[in-house]
Amino acid sequence: MSGLEVFGHLPDGRSVERYRIAAGDLEAWVMTWGATVQDLRHRGQRVVIGADTLTPYLEELVYAGAIVGRFANRIGQARFALDGETFATDPNFLDRHTLHGGAEGAGNLLWTADEVRQDRIRLTLTLPDGHMGFPGEMTVCACYSIEPPGCLRVVIEARTTRATPCSFAHHGYFALDDSGTITDHLLEIAAEHYLPVDADLIPEGPPMPVSGTAFDFRSARVVGQAGYDHNFCLSDGAAPMRPVARLISPSSGLAMQVATTEPGLQVYDGAHLGGARGHEGRALQPKAAMALETQAWPDSPNRSDFPGCILRSGETYRTETTYAFFGDGAD
Repeated sequence: MSGLEVFGHLPDGRSVERYRIAAGDLEAWVMTWGATVQDLRHRGQRVVIGADTLTPYLEELVYAGAIVGRFANRIGQARFALDGETFATDPNFLDRHTLHGGAEGAGNLLWTADEVRQDRIRLTLTLPDGHMGFPGEMTVCACYSIEPPGCLRVVIEARTTRATPCSFAHHGYFALDDSGTITDHLLEIAAEHYLPVDADLIPEGPPMPVSGTAFDFRSARVVGQAGYDHNFCLSDGAAPMRPVARLISPSSGLAMQVATTEPGLQVYDGAHLGGARGHEGRALQPKAAMALETQAWPDSPNRSDFPGCILRSGETYRTETTYAFFGDGAD
């Protein structure tokens, strides 16, 4: 496979491979740990945070650039009921909730690169029945492809042997300039509602209108310091591919448009990133970058009023998201 290099070794000695893909104005480096986009550059300008060695991805930069699942985001109280049976999942968040599929979710496992071309890579993973408490053996395939002039397309497909919650998301942290913070970036989101959360970041109550709140990004405005780790409600279920968000750096003039088939967009402002070391050993500050995770609504295995997230045997889960970069702040 062209472009293969060994990026590092896990504590048990297994090798983590890294591959470069490129086309047009965009180039990406993807590693087999977590199916992670380790680096992404538009015309030579880095647009994500990450690290130059493997160790930070196992520690302070966990999830950065990874594919997370089998259920992205949180499941309240680390349990859910399905088809008359209650399942207890790994309580890896605050010791009482499940985050991103548990401590050994897809973002913290070694995938296999089974197809690599100049402009695309496909990685696969198998999650055993009962893994992290979830029912069903699940096979997952994630494909990253670059489409000129500057679009990264992420397609994830999964199948299961038993009914199970299923929602995978790309967890890239984006920053479109070298300022060290995204608080001055402009953000636009095509959402009329968002999900309020409790102190543990578990959704409480029904979706609420964004109008008149700090969550109203229907027109582009500065991210600021309000603090975000919330789901924006894009639709009531899977939808045709459509633009859902745009992030703009006024200082660099670079813009990124996000399009997806998913019903939810988790916006996280990277508040915990302070103290981590990024590319070239640079110290990161809180809110150094922003995650825009397209996914099912959080805790939907426990919420019959939320869009469904159950994948059943014989069905194929498919999600598609694009991140398109433009050289200035306009379409």
